[in-house]
Amino acid sequence: MNDLPSPQGADTELFRSLFETAPDAMVVADLHGAIVLANAHAEQLFGYATGTLTGLPIETLLPAAVRQAHAVHRTHYMANPRVRPMGAGYELTGVRADGQSFPVEIGLSPVASSSGTLYAASIRDISETQRARQALQRARFDEVVAQISRRLLEATTHDEQAVGEIPRLIAAALNIPAAAIVLIDPHHIGLQVPASIGFSLEALAEMPHNAALQALASNATPEADSQVTAIDNLREACPALANGFADAAIMSLPDRRGPMGLLLVLSHDPGLFDRDRMQFLQSVANILAAAIQRGRSEEQLAHAQRLDALGQLTGGIAHDFNNLLTVISGNLQLLETDAPKDPATRETLESASRAVERGAALTRKLLAFSRRQHLLPRAVRTVQLLADLSDMLSRTLGERISVAVECASDVPAVYADPGELEAALLNLALNARDAMPRGGRITIKARQHQVTSVDNDTRLVPGVYVMFAVADTGLGMRPEILARVLEPFFTTKGPGKGSGLGLSMVYGFVKQSGGHLSINSQEGQGTRVQLYLPAAAVGDSEEIQAPPSRKGHETVLVVEDEPEVRRLAMAFLRSLGYVPLEAGDAETAWRQLSAQGGIDLLFTDIVLGGDMTGFELAAKAREQYPQLRVLFTSGYEYASLDIDPHAFGAFELLRKPYRREQLGGMIRRVLDREST
Repeated sequence: MNDLPSPQGADTELFRSLFETAPDAMVVADLHGAIVLANAHAEQLFGYATGTLTGLPIETLLPAAVRQAHAVHRTHYMANPRVRPMGAGYELTGVRADGQSFPVEIGLSPVASSSGTLYAASIRDISETQRARQALQRARFDEVVAQISRRLLEATTHDEQAVGEIPRLIAAALNIPAAAIVLIDPHHIGLQVPASIGFSLEALAEMPHNAALQALASNATPEADSQVTAIDNLREACPALANGFADAAIMSLPDRRGPMGLLLVLSHDPGLFDRDRMQFLQSVANILAAAIQRGRSEEQLAHAQRLDALGQLTGGIAHDFNNLLTVISGNLQLLETDAPKDPATRETLESASRAVERGAALTRKLLAFSRRQHLLPRAVRTVQLLADLSDMLSRTLGERISVAVECASDVPAVYADPGELEAALLNLALNARDAMPRGGRITIKARQHQVTSVDNDTRLVPGVYVMFAVADTGLGMRPEILARVLEPFFTTKGPGKGSGLGLSMVYGFVKQSGGHLSINSQEGQGTRVQLYLPAAAVGDSEEIQAPPSRKGHETVLVVEDEPEVRRLAMAFLRSLGYVPLEAGDAETAWRQLSAQGGIDLLFTDIVLGGDMTGFELAAKAREQYPQLRVLFTSGYEYASLDIDPHAFGAFELLRKPYRREQLGGMIRRVLDREST
């Protein structure tokens, strides 16, 4: 320090004392940027031994990446020296002798000396200050995250307002001009932008759709060693959106099967999105994704609950309606026997019978939707089923509709009610035809589908399934139509052209069979319906039985709480040669069984007035009389009463309304099978 120059007109010892005792690190450089003076604080701060800083370039104390730029700035400053702070608007970094970097604040001032103008730098380590500032910033970010979480948690299913406030809160927290939430539409119908701030509608409209956006979301955070930045990705995907901005952060909104969208924020300041800001945005993105998933799950649950409520209502209607139809149908059949043979009377009776059949078909659809029909599942060869269906459709759909069926020979058999499955596929094909008024192509495919773990979306349990897909090239559906298409009686067809029960019936059949149904449709691009049904176990086979005769002589106990229905059953049985007995409730039936000997078959309704159901009556009777045969009938069926049919074992069910020939055939089958 003996070579310390003195300012003009100042005392040398006083200058040396002030220089050494200054609270900050002091470094003096000459016109060429070489260090000519450094106090003890500077040597300690930068980790140099006493006297070793002298002669080193001032850029030695800076990161290597900025040394060249600093030399240019230093030259400009020396050409016009003045007292000034450095680093206004950006952060300065110093580098110690061991290579460790740390944040600093610097004040510059020119110093006149006998050897010319020198340049003094007062340097202060602000690591603690910066840590405190970062802690305060993180606390502010945590507060915003908590605020967003609280609003989303308190929001109802209709949380548009809570989601709509998120971009504004993010922009305020980061002091940025633009933020947006962009979602990939689950039905592949364009993009959704539920909330944004600082973006023009025209720029958002140019966002890449679905596949491109999904790629952008998947590559939201570039690798650390990559030269590509988020703003580069955005400029490539959507130049209009990135125009005028210097930096961007793109956060993926995670979902089980890939990103559901992204959180996009833009800034005019380069390098703004440091680690703390990125962590803040990632936290918001995770919370937002969870809230959207919750909203979609609640919407699906509400939709399922609406369908279940409608199912209970339609099932109850079907029960009463079937009893009425049974009375009407039975009386018409009795009239057919005694009515005059003239054509007018015959036509009147046949017209009434056809109306009963249409009413019965309607209630079957209602019961299918409400999942309260009795299914008779068995192994059905998938290849043969689709081959038969293809032949039928080729004859019935018309020349303007082409049908293509694809099913590999190794697709397993499906375990389902064959009649209901064929009706479901036929229904889907007819719907597809109606969606193509000018003709088109229907493709029906079947393949094996393996579920290895419980699927929360489809609610399929692990196992092997057969997936049937029916796709068309028709008009497609708008989102608001697609959302209601499974509701009973909802139809877009004109009056008299559809009941609105076709898809409802298919949905109910698939759900009752332990499967799942999904529909994808886009307006102008057709519709695809997929049915997932359990595959048959190895060794299952279809049962082929010869039709039984309908006459008999055995004694049958009829248990029915509806007097008119009971009267008709008694009349049918007498005409078929059987000896009928009757009971209006379970208690009377039990007394009949105890008092009468030689009752061969119990024919009972499942839904009986009183405390005992038909199932319970039959179980009690079989305990006392093991040889007693049982045939059930119902217009509503057991599912509505939370009855477990497996508790009774194998049984036969005759659906209401039934014809005399059906009753005779079913009774004969039960008696003949159990007597062998």
